[in-house]
Amino acid sequence: MEEEIENFIGVQEEKKFTRTVQVTDLGSIDFRSAWDEQEKIFSSLTENKMKNREQSEEEKIIPTHHFLFCEHFPVFTLGKSGSMKNLLVNQDTLNEKKISFFKINRGGDITFHGPGQIVGYPILDLDYFFTDIGKYLRLIEETIILTLADYGISAGRSSGETGVWIDAESPSRARKICAIGVRTSRWITMHGFAFNINTDLSYFDLIIPCGIQGKQVTSLQKELGREIDLNEVKEKILKHFAKLFDALLANH
Repeated sequence: MEEEIENFIGVQEEKKFTRTVQVTDLGSIDFRSAWDEQEKIFSSLTENKMKNREQSEEEKIIPTHHFLFCEHFPVFTLGKSGSMKNLLVNQDTLNEKKISFFKINRGGDITFHGPGQIVGYPILDLDYFFTDIGKYLRLIEETIILTLADYGISAGRSSGETGVWIDAESPSRARKICAIGVRTSRWITMHGFAFNINTDLSYFDLIIPCGIQGKQVTSLQKELGREIDLNEVKEKILKHFAKLFDALLANH
């Protein structure tokens, strides 16, 4: 993964950026540890922003933004606006199946993270990009839509439902391939997206994904009928993310 990111970074245009995004792949990691890492970076960006308010333009420190990749061990997370009714099993079943559960501080309802899924956590100070949460969400969606197009899959949006969908215009066939849920404070973002690649979709039978009744969940593996290399997908995600956000990527 590191070599592939370096190859992509190396071909980016040389120009002055105030949008340097450090890319870090955390690998397989439990949700709590990744959440702690996000909070640490989020706090650092917040402190930098507060200090800059007291500085002249010449003295201000341009921050390094972050993009974390990871895979989680099986876990259900429930956003602050979510309902426990959308978790369809009890604690005994969670224990038996070795699935963790967290109520967290992002938007959205319940979703699943697990092996074979690419989780992306962009932690950006949007003051250096654009102060528009709707635009931020649409560009994250577009990053995934363009990545899917690289595999010959036509994907898009479902009206009123954040995330990336296939056949969204057909209620009987609509299926979600990427869930998105974020938190922002002082225009700094955290949390992000969960993109099903080689994910075991049976876990989604234990919840009402994102609180949306009657719609399916899918994966890139299911759509293409073959296992996909996760690092290859990550490289494509970064290419589209960098272009859409006009950012320079730096490998950690």
